[in-house]
Amino acid sequence: MTILLVLFTSAVSILCFYNPTLFDRLSLSPSMVIHRRQYWRVITHAFVHANWLHLIINMIVLFSFGQGIEYYFRHLYVNGLVRFHPNWYYLILYFSAVVVSSLTTIQRYRDSYGYQAVGASGAVSAVLFACIFFNPWQKLLFWAVIPIPGIIFGVLYLWYSHYMSRQAADQVNHDAHFWGALYGLSFPIILHPPLLYLFFQQLVSII
Repeated sequence: MTILLVLFTSAVSILCFYNPTLFDRLSLSPSMVIHRRQYWRVITHAFVHANWLHLIINMIVLFSFGQGIEYYFRHLYVNGLVRFHPNWYYLILYFSAVVVSSLTTIQRYRDSYGYQAVGASGAVSAVLFACIFFNPWQKLLFWAVIPIPGIIFGVLYLWYSHYMSRQAADQVNHDAHFWGALYGLSFPIILHPPLLYLFFQQLVSII
């Protein structure tokens, strides 16, 4: 499933690189969503990226951690903790994260007619943080160089995303990162509430 998402997102993004009209049609324009009822943009913007670097980073993270979350959902299914095929939960996590991570952006820029947002960052953040939930002490590479525990990385990521959102000093949609990450951390609990105990059990296991 991860590979299919990576391939499809890459194909649509590359197509949009060379087709500005399609790029504009698929991007998240809050004013168009609210005032023109173009609701498809809430989903389609996740398949469009601003440039090659934006696309490559998101797809590398999705490929790396998407396979991890597939493993965890499969484990839940095999052990009878969830009823349906794990691919369904993966797709629900991914696409619901696209929507949830966009809500504050839509509200914040609903009357900003020139504002556009693109990228799978909200959903990718959700996948990453769902993996952190299942294995909080797994080592991640901070700035792709420094290995630190996932839970520490998560705290730093949330703090940075919240801080940068308040500053509004760049063109990055930090709100999507922040809310996507929180949603990903919450999703396993929504799926099977007793997993919260497992999470805290793992947190204290290092002590």
